[in-house]
This record gives sequence, structure tokens and C-alpha cells, in this order.
Amino acid sequence: MKLTLWLIVLLGALPLALAEQVGIYQQGTVVRMRMGDCLSFHHGFMTALGGRPPQLLPEACPEYTLVSEKVVYVIVGKTSNQLIPLADVIDFRLHGSELAVRVDDGKHEIKFSIREMILRAEWDMVQRHIAEQLTAPPPPPPGDIDFPPPPRNDHLR
Repeated sequence: MKLTLWLIVLLGALPLALAEQVGIYQQGTVVRMRMGDCLSFHHGFMTALGGRPPQLLPEACPEYTLVSEKVVYVIVGKTSNQLIPLADVIDFRLHGSELAVRVDDGKHEIKFSIREMILRAEWDMVQRHIAEQLTAPPPPPPGDIDFPPPPRNDHLR
């Protein structure tokens, strides 16, 4: 009886343990991509002592803006070949201090570093403000005042 009860508890807890280990995926859309400086990654003491030559030129890594339902993430790839499609809905999950992206229903994930996070409501407000600024007519330059033209004195001639 005890063995059966333990077996039921174990089988009931197994899916929960697997879901926690794998992580719950969220969905988001990549709305922007640009190439920027790679974030420096500190490896360890042994890597520092390794014979890896120092990079003379900084490597450009992809930087993406990922919009989810509640949070907007700015994520940076670790190498220049970590590319994900724009304007597609992708699955992602938080994995420690990184964001793991699963592309095209693949089994492997691509891990990105999180550079910034902002609430979606605040990001939407900033985007509306930028759009309003771009569509508003430019203000007159300072010191440039529109005076009415002087009256014509044709009767004095």
C-alpha cells in the first residue's frame, strides 16, 4: 500500500518537475534588430589563463527588441551568428539571467543576454510619444517672430 502511494505521488510530481526544469515558454515578436557591441562575458580563471589571443577588433553582435504581452526585452547575442527572424512570433523563456529563444519549433535553444527590460505599457507610451514627435510640425526657430507686414503708404507718394 505504501509503495503504491509513493508511486502515485512520484508519477504525479514528475510532470511538474520536468515543466520546472524545461521552463514555461512565452511568446513574443521581434520588432527590431541592429548590430551592436557584444557584451563582455566573463568566463573563469582557467579561461583567462588559456592561450586565447586577445581580439583586436570588437565583434558586432545582434541586438533584438522582443515584445511580449507584458514585458519588452532588449537582448544581445553572444556571437555574430545568433540570428532570429524579424516580425515572427517566437517562443522564449527566462533561463537565469539569460533569455532562451526557440526558433522554428526547433529542439535547441539560442541563449541571449538581457540588456534591458521595460514594461509593455511604458514602452507603448514611449513609442506613441516618438510617433507624435515625428508627425508634429517643427517649431519655429528661436528669435524668428512673425510680425504682420508694415502698412503700405501708397497715399504718401
